[in-house]
Amino acid sequence: MSYTALARKWRPRTFEEMAGQEHVLRALGNALREGRVHHAFLFTGTRGVGKTTVARIFAKCLNCETGVTATPCGKCSACEDIDAGRFVDLIEVDAASRTKVEDTRDLLENVQYMPSRGRYKVYLIDEVHMLSQHSFNALLKTLEEPPPHVKFLLATTDPQRLPVTVLSRCLQFNLKRLSATVIAERLAYILAAEGVAAEPAALRLLAVAADGSLRDALSLLDQLLAFGNGGVTETDARAMLGTVDRQQVLGLARALSEGQSQALLEQVRALEQWSPDYAQLLDELVSLLAQVALYQTTGSVFDEEGDVPAEALAQLAAAIAPEDLQLYYQIGLVGRRDLPLAADARSAFAMTMLRMLVFRPGATPAGGAAAGAPVSTASGAASGAAAARRAAGAGGGASVVAARGPETQRPAAAPHDALPITPENWSRIVGQLEISGLARQLAANCALLERRGATLQLSLDPRSQSIRSASSEEKLAAALSRYGGETLRVQISVAAQAEPATPARERDRNAEAAQIAARERLDADPTIQALQGELGASIFSESVRPNRIEEP
Repeated sequence: MSYTALARKWRPRTFEEMAGQEHVLRALGNALREGRVHHAFLFTGTRGVGKTTVARIFAKCLNCETGVTATPCGKCSACEDIDAGRFVDLIEVDAASRTKVEDTRDLLENVQYMPSRGRYKVYLIDEVHMLSQHSFNALLKTLEEPPPHVKFLLATTDPQRLPVTVLSRCLQFNLKRLSATVIAERLAYILAAEGVAAEPAALRLLAVAADGSLRDALSLLDQLLAFGNGGVTETDARAMLGTVDRQQVLGLARALSEGQSQALLEQVRALEQWSPDYAQLLDELVSLLAQVALYQTTGSVFDEEGDVPAEALAQLAAAIAPEDLQLYYQIGLVGRRDLPLAADARSAFAMTMLRMLVFRPGATPAGGAAAGAPVSTASGAASGAAAARRAAGAGGGASVVAARGPETQRPAAAPHDALPITPENWSRIVGQLEISGLARQLAANCALLERRGATLQLSLDPRSQSIRSASSEEKLAAALSRYGGETLRVQISVAAQAEPATPARERDRNAEAAQIAARERLDADPTIQALQGELGASIFSESVRPNRIEEP
């Protein structure tokens, strides 16, 4: 019993049957219709996107008995022989197996002879980048000035390895990776013609796994039909590909947003029953985090072809602070890179997830991580109200922001060694606040003007307006409330004067003073003076570093 693979059975036979690549088909069709057919064409692109298929259809267009046309009949002897691979004037060469210069010379011996049956003698050289340098040299002259009855069609997945002299003699067409939507639509069309029912979610999984290659997608579809005993379901597709349900990935992201280490590790344990590919699982989680970050910025779904509901993205965008998202994304990428180095992929995946939780801004790893309590301090969520105030907060006007959190939470009593929150103590207080990231930068670039009851009036350095956001202002208010042991609000306005007395300015002045003092100590050192006097030595100013800089 013979069986023809789907990739061979459904190979397009005309340009109209091709999926995607409209930019290439349009150019070739116009050239055929207008009679402006070049003598050498180079088709590039990744595997399985249609390079050889386009070349064969083009050979049919040139040799169809109805004439040179962009729509070959497919019924004449020339079209049928080309489809069957027995057309004598279509010489197909696999350059990977014929790399020697002698092979190229043998191939070109009969170039000067007229075609036996067709209108043109077509040389189709696949994986042309595998030819040796000597083979390219033997091909150059013929490639530049071939006889009128000869056409060269070259295909390669690695055009960078072709000599520039070859590239300059060809018309180059880059076939693009196909989108998951185009691949899924083509799979659905083929299955409908085959009379096989399929779940759209299963086709979507195959299309994503194919990574832009329609041939790979058809091979995976053949495998799924065998795996599912003729059926195409999402469950079978996930089992075959080793992927987990999208809800499991969303569950990991929700556990991250809640800051619960115990719940997060329970999610990781639950994934073991799927026997997942942890590298692919990290890829899916990183992709989800990227979609959440984009939704958080734009307020709309970036990948409309994705299978993550907009409601889920909105919930995660509101629950995870922007700086946390960026940190999670970076840790996920590093974990994906290091995963092959680990002896146990499952433990390495769990460690990556734990890093995301423990190293987030404001985390207290010695606190509730082991007990399953939230490891983040207050104000991690970017609420909808905060997002609405972000535009106003970034301008030059003042805005009042209070610490946010559940109504039942109240700031703890101020520690015994806490300084009074006054302008004189502001620099030292900033150094003791439990904040990090943009919130700490915001505090360091503000000066405390005065305190009116529970409201602190801050003056922001004009040079640092770009770091101001509603999220960082809320975190600063929360940190000050914890430090003072009472609920405080901050009112920030851009300073009118050029250089307000901020902790950052004071630190810069201390650093400059320490640099000057270090240089003076070197100049006064007897050993240095002796080296300068006897050997003509000199000190590079940029190499001088003070041992210690006084913090404000």
